[in-house]
Amino acid sequence: MDAIFLEKVRSNFGEALRVIAINKVRTFLTALGIIFGVAAVITMLAIGNGAEKEILSQLELVGVNNIVVTPIPDKEEDQNTEQSDSGSGEGVAEARRFSKGLDMLDVASLEENIPTIKRTSPEIIQETHVINKGKQYSVKLIGISNAYFETANIHLGRGKMFTEAQITHAMPVCIIGEKVEKKLFTGESALGKRIKVKDVWLQVVGVIEEKLISEKAQEDLGIRDLNQDIYIPIKTFLVRYQDRKILHDKRMDFSGGFIVMGGGSGPKKRIPRGNYHQIDKLTIQVNNSNELKATAEVVSRMLKRRHNDVLDFEISIPINLLKQQQKTKQIFNIVLSIIAGISLLIGGIGIMNIMLASVLERTKEIGIIRALGATREDVIWQFLSESILISLGGGIIGVVLGIVASYALEKLTNIETILSMGSILLSFFVATLVGLAFGVFPARSAARKRPIEAIRQE
Repeated sequence: MDAIFLEKVRSNFGEALRVIAINKVRTFLTALGIIFGVAAVITMLAIGNGAEKEILSQLELVGVNNIVVTPIPDKEEDQNTEQSDSGSGEGVAEARRFSKGLDMLDVASLEENIPTIKRTSPEIIQETHVINKGKQYSVKLIGISNAYFETANIHLGRGKMFTEAQITHAMPVCIIGEKVEKKLFTGESALGKRIKVKDVWLQVVGVIEEKLISEKAQEDLGIRDLNQDIYIPIKTFLVRYQDRKILHDKRMDFSGGFIVMGGGSGPKKRIPRGNYHQIDKLTIQVNNSNELKATAEVVSRMLKRRHNDVLDFEISIPINLLKQQQKTKQIFNIVLSIIAGISLLIGGIGIMNIMLASVLERTKEIGIIRALGATREDVIWQFLSESILISLGGGIIGVVLGIVASYALEKLTNIETILSMGSILLSFFVATLVGLAFGVFPARSAARKRPIEAIRQE
């Protein structure tokens, strides 16, 4: 029985191949819907896999359960007011409230008063240069605490983190990125060696593990290329480089949120204070993700009160931004899925129409094979074999097209795509299912024809 069944299958598919070979162009046009549908399925799944990987990698970059506070420098345009010699009492135009800016005292206050905070990581960032063996390179100098490595998911590849003594006594030590080491110490280790950053000699005590950060992630999340930075204790930065809270020009005095220059009864010029904040970024890590929103609201209220009701800072929750991106990409994938489904549906309808036309064309042939002893089941399998082969052929071409489209999309748009064997197998399954489902009606229509009437059909 098995041998007979296998022979029937072989015979049916052989006949199907003969018919398809005779009508190559028509068969290709019939399979176009399947081709584009399968290609769309593979490309959609590749984009979805790439988006999922990107979201997970970005989540690692921004850290888990983090709140980011960034200061807003004073960049208002210059304003000029004049004060009359007679002293009319108007004085300088009313200035806005004075804010001391985001500083280390804010950090200490937040840690002390908000129990949901796990750790804080203040940062001071400065564009500068490093000199080694007569060569100068542009780098970013970052003042940090050891908590920075925890909040940013950064691991040391070699060396050690800053010790308490180095932090307390503002010692000239640094941890560098791997790209900095390759630039300054080609082919050798930087540990224990000294580099000159601006005007200060720093000893390298550690090298961070290289972390791959795409340009898109840097742009979307405001993340630096951490591998090209030089890190020093934040107190070292304030003592040996710059502390914006200390003003050296004693000829200036404060009036509200501006620096006022000039004296006597003459005109006075109010200029923006620029970046008067002591720190450039504050990352706050909370204990649980469900505490993020509430903690951010408390942080906002506390900082606003400490800054004399001046809103000179911004608060963001990176994980929420990522969730929004993920939601957007999921909607995009759903749209692609619908398009792929419509393409497959149209392809199936095309197969059914062509197979119905084939049944009409081959009515006399159906009558002859029925008269020679073929059963209805044999006729059904013959036409089903044709529709399945058309679908599988279209599926194979669609797989190739989908793979090519996925790679081309990644190269042309920088959208990461990840192909998987599961998506290819799924596309084959769907193509076969479409061929089987839409080939049933034409096959049954052919099998229901009476042999004598079919032979008489012209």
